[in-house]
Amino acid sequence: MKTLVILAHPNLEASRVNKRWKKELLQHPNDIAIHEIYKEYPEWKIDVSREQTLLEAYNHVVFQFPFYWYSYPPLLKKWFDDVFAYGWAYGSKGDKLKGKKLGLAMSIGDKKENYLPEGSVSFTVDELITPFKASARHVGAKALPYFAVFGASFQASDEAINQSAKEYIRYIFRHAI
Repeated sequence: MKTLVILAHPNLEASRVNKRWKKELLQHPNDIAIHEIYKEYPEWKIDVSREQTLLEAYNHVVFQFPFYWYSYPPLLKKWFDDVFAYGWAYGSKGDKLKGKKLGLAMSIGDKKENYLPEGSVSFTVDELITPFKASARHVGAKALPYFAVFGASFQASDEAINQSAKEYIRYIFRHAI
């Protein structure tokens, strides 16, 4: 089963992690399709019909983005708001995402230990991505466990980032089945 990766990074060239992950994804063109929404929609005018048709063609979709301010980048939020429309994704006759697998692949700038109840953030990543999980459930899709690399801003070594790219591919293939 081929996977669609919706890559949502506002400045991919400046990203150590997401740029490296994209490079790894490109090594699997028969199994993984990449759709870069910041590149596709620099003016933020989303072609909803096109995006919906794209989603309908895949049963496994991964949203890849930097996790900052404890959420998605703003264009990805707009993308969800526009594309997951009533009558298509949910509501009367809206079941186009039913049964699909949706996952998150996030680069997180802070340390992993800060995303514990006793850490400086005070919330776990699972708690912070609750809106995504609730949205997936609302449209009848299955929210997959997230994939993340922590310390993406400055702590992660090149070796750790390279290793995370390999693990990311394994994550995709494991959940694509």
